Amino acid sequence: MPNYYGLILAGGRGTRFWPRSRRRHAKQVLTIFGERSLIQSTVERLAPLIPPERLWVLTSPLLRDEIVRQLPEIPRRQILAEPAQRNTAPAIGLTAHILHSLDPDAVMGVFPSDHVIAKPRRYLQFARAAFRAAAGGKIVVLGIAPRWAETGYGYIEFPQGARTGLLQPVPVLRFREKPDAPTAAQYVAAKRFFWNAGMFFWRADVLLDELRRHLPKTATLLASLPRFSDRRFAARMNEAFPLCEDISIDYAVLERAGNVAGLACDEIGWNDVGSWNAVYELLPKDRNGNAERSPFVSAGSSGNYIDAGKKLVALLGANNLIVVDTPDALLIADRDRAQQVGDIVKLLEQNRRDDLL
Repeated sequence: MPNYYGLILAGGRGTRFWPRSRRRHAKQVLTIFGERSLIQSTVERLAPLIPPERLWVLTSPLLRDEIVRQLPEIPRRQILAEPAQRNTAPAIGLTAHILHSLDPDAVMGVFPSDHVIAKPRRYLQFARAAFRAAAGGKIVVLGIAPRWAETGYGYIEFPQGARTGLLQPVPVLRFREKPDAPTAAQYVAAKRFFWNAGMFFWRADVLLDELRRHLPKTATLLASLPRFSDRRFAARMNEAFPLCEDISIDYAVLERAGNVAGLACDEIGWNDVGSWNAVYELLPKDRNGNAERSPFVSAGSSGNYIDAGKKLVALLGANNLIVVDTPDALLIADRDRAQQVGDIVKLLEQNRRDDLL
């Protein structure tokens, strides 16, 4: 449909993927699987539904040049650098303002830049259904059927008896914050709680109305911007955007809006690739459970992830480790603590090691 647009959010730093992920070369532009980066795979996955000329990317000033290089099919002017980090509500609101100024009937989908979806054809069936419902005025979210009692994701609560795989949205009862382990187990057992994957669909004018209702300061700042085609747009954006509230779209709109519906996805092969351990889980293993992206030999070693470029890695009596080597830094971590790699980045920041960030 000519009024379907996509926004790819690509401003994150991916600190849990240090030392490969850096400010100028973050997770979304890394080649972790196959020969294409995560953001290139996102664009390729969406192409049957949204051609590149109707895709927009919001990223950081440090990453913009690399993303422009990786995505030559997207017009350069549609790859925007945020003047300041203000979370997802201002970023999405800014894009809604731009799209509405270009096309009053614009319907937009919001997509993360760094997720893996192993079954794109099935995924696109849900995305098409979400776009259709959004064109009718609904706010639509995609829920992922939980495969385990995850405490690191937010959950979407669907009505009792909600079935996975249906292409007709149902009302969302509420959004639940990241739960503790016992609560997450209850959610999985109830079979009506789904992971919030951060994929949303709405008409641009509907989203702007919700921002005026629930986030008036930010809405007023965005409304003050000229049309995107105006040569003053960039300068005014650089002035206004840093003044917006620092808040996620979940808190600002989704948890407050009254017309939110959801699609409960069945198996689409979704993974947010949130840590090196997630990469390990997605890769093939040898008979000892080792997964590698580099040559290695091992004796009495199991459950390891090895990524050291062309360097040979030799393991002796090593178990459940992450080994990631770069020219200026080496990470060796317990695989069970992969979610804490970001703490290393915080230590480097405290020590002012900007050369390693």
